[in-house]
Amino acid sequence: MLSRTRATTGDTRTFLGAIIRNPHQLGAIAPSSKAVARLAASVVPDTPGAVVVELGAGGGVISDAISDRLPPGGRQIAVELNDDMVHHLRGSRPWLEVIAGDAGDLGALLAKAGVTRADAIVSSLPWTLFDEAQQAHVLGEIASSLAPGGRFSTVTTLTVLPLPRFRRFRALLDRTFATVGTLGPVWHNVPPALVYTATLAAGERTTDNG
Repeated sequence: MLSRTRATTGDTRTFLGAIIRNPHQLGAIAPSSKAVARLAASVVPDTPGAVVVELGAGGGVISDAISDRLPPGGRQIAVELNDDMVHHLRGSRPWLEVIAGDAGDLGALLAKAGVTRADAIVSSLPWTLFDEAQQAHVLGEIASSLAPGGRFSTVTTLTVLPLPRFRRFRALLDRTFATVGTLGPVWHNVPPALVYTATLAAGERTTDNG
């Protein structure tokens, strides 16, 4: 089994550099704090062998929090679109399965990795940068990739809550999942953030993507 040793030096520097080069791809001004990461990772189950997928892993702060909770025999996969972040994650966290790709192709990416379902999916995706159709498509990919009763979490900042695109996304959460809740806010995050959690109905998957 690969060691979980972390070479986290340079996480923030790499993340900020990627933002400067491609601000519309990452959609954040700073990495999530460890407190936010712990809240996001709270959906990781304790079932041995659980499969946990992270979308938009960035510099790896949430990846580390997921690793801390991952049960024995668990499988941790990170899907990341930004090339700089993919390279950084593979170098700093060799124990993490990093898939270079778009969350909009989640089902196909997981199938190629031999994953038929995920027990939990954790997201840092910039939902307000997606139009309504993109939001619906990506959330549909997430829901259809979860096992029945699977859990989802996504990090967002308080600054986006009034935006029409976020309100549409929030409505999609209610339409897609059986239950939706919030954790936080975490005021000392930059900017202040909270985490939405959602659970897929037990006994069924959903393919509703709006």
